[in-house]
Amino acid sequence: MNTPEGWDLSGKKAVISADRRGWTSSLAGALAEAGADVAIIGSENSDMKEASISASRYGNKVICQTTDLLSKDSIDGAIQNILDDFETIDILVNNAKANFGKRFEKVTELEFDNLMDFNFKSIFLTCQAVGVTMLKNQKGHIINITSNLSVRGLWNSVVACSSEGAIHQLTSSLALEWGRDGIRVNGIGAGWLSTKHRPEGEEPNLLERYLPSRKIGHPDDLTQILVYLSSDSCDFVNGQTLFIDGGALAHA
Repeated sequence: MNTPEGWDLSGKKAVISADRRGWTSSLAGALAEAGADVAIIGSENSDMKEASISASRYGNKVICQTTDLLSKDSIDGAIQNILDDFETIDILVNNAKANFGKRFEKVTELEFDNLMDFNFKSIFLTCQAVGVTMLKNQKGHIINITSNLSVRGLWNSVVACSSEGAIHQLTSSLALEWGRDGIRVNGIGAGWLSTKHRPEGEEPNLLERYLPSRKIGHPDDLTQILVYLSSDSCDFVNGQTLFIDGGALAHA
């Protein structure tokens, strides 16, 4: 990725959360390629290590902090360790997410709690932990990776859609609350993505034929908008969720 003028992140310190989807490598790598030092937080069975390898290719400092994203104490401790190393945090990317498909009437209370905690409460806790430093510095960029399901429904995914909708509202409301303190809070609403590319010559599947783009996206498709939203060039962009979905919402 060629970093456009004004999007340079050299000297910036970024934190990104990891999950099991395999997206973190693309996103952390893009931040590092643009010049940022990167700290990755997540569980031991997340894609944190793969993301660290990807980000380390660009010569910037990359650290990993094993973190329970469901625990305030664990998140607070990880962020403090990162601050001890980086001294400050300029960018927070809330990337960690889980998906869940089940008919609404069959969803258990435990399943509801686990998904809402991992998808939404983890963002609430991480924003609070990092926000202390950003508020003191009177600057910062928070980017919440969400989904087009934040504004549309989907069969067998009521809880997942609800968690994405909560992230959408947190993004808008927190941007209002912290905007005058120099903090920009925005979201990236991802469409259907896969870490694998369709082999050349293979016919599009049913989902691909539904999408106006005629293809499923890749996490790399989110990287340039992520770098922009992490840069000082987006100073006048706040409280927005930008949907990168191959036209899925336009189709709907």
